Amino acid sequence: MNQHPDVVVCYLLRRGDKGDEVLVGRKLTGLGAGRSVAPGGKILPGESREAAVVREVAEETGIVIDPAGLEPRGTLDYRFPSKPEWSQRSFVFVCRSFSGNGEPSTELEPEWWALGDVPLDRMWDDAASWLPAVLAGGTVDAVFEFGADLSSVVASDHPGWPNGRTQN
Repeated sequence: MNQHPDVVVCYLLRRGDKGDEVLVGRKLTGLGAGRSVAPGGKILPGESREAAVVREVAEETGIVIDPAGLEPRGTLDYRFPSKPEWSQRSFVFVCRSFSGNGEPSTELEPEWWALGDVPLDRMWDDAASWLPAVLAGGTVDAVFEFGADLSSVVASDHPGWPNGRTQN
């Protein structure tokens, strides 16, 4: 049984000026501040994962998601032995059915990126090993353990790690 908070993250995909694009923004507050992340956050008590995605994306970007367009893509179990309160289980979604372009909020400065230009070097250390495949239609189910620096992955059961690492 998972003892860590459940969270959601949603990668919004569209056809734009740069071809296929994904919404990723600079996190302004809280866990991951300064990193590039997709919109998401904690699932509230009694809330479904899908409802949490709709709420979090709207709060962080102003974008309204069509819940019928949500595509579950897997689960990431993040473990931080040096700071256990950061540990969490993240449910990953993509969505192509939404309205709006994204507006800055107090939590996120959203920006559309061409799929080939996603700023993996500014994201959490694990992202390079699984995110490109998820954006291309794949799924992920992995555990990532972060080291004492709270930044570097030191262990994972994901087959793409450590070859996909972006940081030392």
